[in-house]
Amino acid sequence: MIVLETIAVAFAMFSAIPVPQPEWNQRNMRYALCAFPLIGVVIGLAWWGWAAVCGVLDFPVLLRAAGFCLLPMAITGGIHLDGFADTSDALASCVPSERKQEILKDSHCGAFAVIRLCMYVCGYLGLCGGFQPSGRALLCAAAGFVLVRCLSGLSVACFPMAKNTGLAHTFASAADKGRVRVALAALAVAAMVTMWAADMLYGAAMTLAALAVFANYARTVQKQFGGLSGDLAGWFLQRAEFWMLAALVLCQYGEKLL
Repeated sequence: MIVLETIAVAFAMFSAIPVPQPEWNQRNMRYALCAFPLIGVVIGLAWWGWAAVCGVLDFPVLLRAAGFCLLPMAITGGIHLDGFADTSDALASCVPSERKQEILKDSHCGAFAVIRLCMYVCGYLGLCGGFQPSGRALLCAAAGFVLVRCLSGLSVACFPMAKNTGLAHTFASAADKGRVRVALAALAVAAMVTMWAADMLYGAAMTLAALAVFANYARTVQKQFGGLSGDLAGWFLQRAEFWMLAALVLCQYGEKLL
């Protein structure tokens, strides 16, 4: 029951999938971050299913791309896009870290948040249109959704918190950090190995993209905000998904040229 409750806590927080709502406590939140990558598995399976439907019904490229673009947002309920928007506003403000933290807490959506969201969705839709859903590419994309959630969970378990409140702090303080770090690191390695096994070129390019975004994320958390928050974790996840897909599409395009 504790395992099921732990998974339910992760899905209730990080997805829009209807699940039973257990009362959060120390026992079922201890390893909730370890269940976070399972949402990536669901998104990967949804991409596989949508690709199959598109292949059978011969949908046009734009409709196929729209499905790939919308599925992650629909499954997560946009929770990470919310963090992306808030962080975009804060970064564009060019104010001290304390003021940036206040902007993250502001419920209003600023102009830069709207601009960056539009840019993000347009860019991601375009990449989805360029994505060729072969079996090996779909497996790499699915593993990528898992990898990015492993890295996001690792950051919550490893990075210093900016404040002693908020959901990121709640999950970090409740976690058995030592075991969570080991489990998420092992899952991250498994996801990378899966990508490399599916296609060495795709896997290497996507791994490098994810690690580059993670390095920039770690630096931004420390220098710009003085610590981690849930919004920043969402900002990282969205950017990592974008650039991993960009790396995959670029590799596919390069193969065509060769």
